[in-house]
Amino acid sequence: MKTKIIILSFVTLLFVNSIYSQTRTTVNASNSEISDNLDLKAVASIFGDSKNLEDFENRLNNPKYKISNLDLNDDRQVDYLRVIETVEGNTHLIVIQAILEKDIFQDVATIEVEKDRNNNMQIQVVGDPYMYGNNYIYEPVYVHSPLLFTYFWAPNYRIYYSRWNWGFYPRYYSYWRPFPIYRYHRNVRRWINYNNNYNYVNIRRSSVAVNLHRNVRANSYEIRNPERSFERRNTNVSNRYELDRTRSSNSNNRANNSNGITPRNNSRSEVETPRQNNQNANPRQNTRTESGTPRRNQSESNVPRGRQNNEKTPRNNSPRENRNSNSRR
Repeated sequence: MKTKIIILSFVTLLFVNSIYSQTRTTVNASNSEISDNLDLKAVASIFGDSKNLEDFENRLNNPKYKISNLDLNDDRQVDYLRVIETVEGNTHLIVIQAILEKDIFQDVATIEVEKDRNNNMQIQVVGDPYMYGNNYIYEPVYVHSPLLFTYFWAPNYRIYYSRWNWGFYPRYYSYWRPFPIYRYHRNVRRWINYNNNYNYVNIRRSSVAVNLHRNVRANSYEIRNPERSFERRNTNVSNRYELDRTRSSNSNNRANNSNGITPRNNSRSEVETPRQNNQNANPRQNTRTESGTPRRNQSESNVPRGRQNNEKTPRNNSPRENRNSNSRR
């Protein structure tokens, strides 16, 4: 009897440890698609709301907003994103880099601002090719001109270069664990100003910014992990924009399949059975058809099953479609 108790206790202990291990793995699981973890529309939005680049870096990393969900070094903490700037003539290149270790950085995106001879400004938010694929670019059109633009071309303008590094961060900053993707997307939409427009393009307009970027780009993570590049993670699409379209198309196809008319409905409404032929040939049956029995009325009216097929289901009202709304949320 004592032996049985010991064996039973040992089996129970193994079972509990197994459940705990599975739960811990689920909570700390990393998100496989890297580009899901930093929304460039949100980056463009807070850039337009910032008073200067130091304020922009604050908004990128402030635990209140949680704009980023990136954990490239897999330490179960969201990476700090530093901001550096380089300037040539009327072109400002703002580079966003994840701090992975001491003096080890990885570019995640750039913001390129250029003013032409007519004082018109062109702004592009460009995802790093390793993270988002080639030419994943948004051009924000702000409802109000960003305040920081008033300083960019001032005679005494000082180029911004973040002073923060691994283990040395501003006082407002504190670590947080990465969210599951669905929760991150739900959070980040709160901080996107939908009064602005975010137009997707696939051409970088400033050759000066491209040349400037070659001199300051950091890609330590890319060198260490070439197998995790976007083109290897997603072999059938060229960048994040195409990936989103593919996901949306697959989602719509599933919704149409679930809401479409089934083969059984088609056979009942379109195929003429021998019984229907007999009813048309029999005067008595024709009389019953013209008078309109309850069964006949159900087949011609909108029965509950038909209404369900014609109405939009909750699945159709997906968060992805709501995301394209022009109203701020």
